[in-house]
Amino acid sequence: MVTHSDNSVHVALIQMTSSKSLDKNVAFLETHIIEAARANAAYVLSPENSLLMDLDAKRVAEITGSQAYTQALDHLFELARLHKLWLHIGATPVRLEGEDAVNGQGPCLANRSFLVGPDGSMHETYDKIHMFDVRLPDGEHYWESKNYKSGARAVVAACQFAKVGMTICYDLRFATLYRQLAQAGAQIISVPAAFTQYTGKAHWHVLLRARAIETGCFIVASAQTGLHETGRQTYGHSLIVSPWGEVILDAGEDCGMFHTQLDLDQIEQARAQVPSLQHDRPFDIDASL
Repeated sequence: MVTHSDNSVHVALIQMTSSKSLDKNVAFLETHIIEAARANAAYVLSPENSLLMDLDAKRVAEITGSQAYTQALDHLFELARLHKLWLHIGATPVRLEGEDAVNGQGPCLANRSFLVGPDGSMHETYDKIHMFDVRLPDGEHYWESKNYKSGARAVVAACQFAKVGMTICYDLRFATLYRQLAQAGAQIISVPAAFTQYTGKAHWHVLLRARAIETGCFIVASAQTGLHETGRQTYGHSLIVSPWGEVILDAGEDCGMFHTQLDLDQIEQARAQVPSLQHDRPFDIDASL
């Protein structure tokens, strides 16, 4: 059974190149979840699009509505139970039915994060709030809101080892969300992602370090990496950043499992040195000029 002290936790990040094959992605996750358990990790985080990386929304809706998809999730839940660890399936598409399916243009999906407890039960879920609707200078373009419904609830999950704020990929660019998660008690903030190569090179490290410094939290960010079947190129470099903004783990561009111990005492130390979370002030904005 995984153990941890009162003031530290052993965490693992899974970095992968997800494909259109549900079976291949689940097999990769299983291998590295078991590897993380053998390394004595108490918390394991996978990236965005862990179970499926496919740009065809109709095909995604078909797969996510299938029994095979439900069984794949159940299998991962069971792995968490067998290995007595916290498994955070960073994000994967889920099909919305009934009242939730408000998108009249086609299949309606959510980009959902699942936090599974060591007993194999669902502990918390989070639906990505900020949709990636962009056209990049290198020609890539994405319009996530066309088929995905934005979440409307920020989440701080009370885990046995710490309080975990849950975010996904493009959320990283919205500092207010991170500040509010920290002020609501988050000690660790997760950022499962599939950052493009173009934006990753420019912004990934600096944004993650900034969010850590602003919140006084550990930032744990698991990433997709490499060239996918879809033609999409992702940046990799899964990171763990300390509350003082130091990069304490950088996975580079290789697929695999990467792990380290977090000293949770560093959170209060950082916040005591710069107590900015307590210093909000009301102000007006003069935009007349």
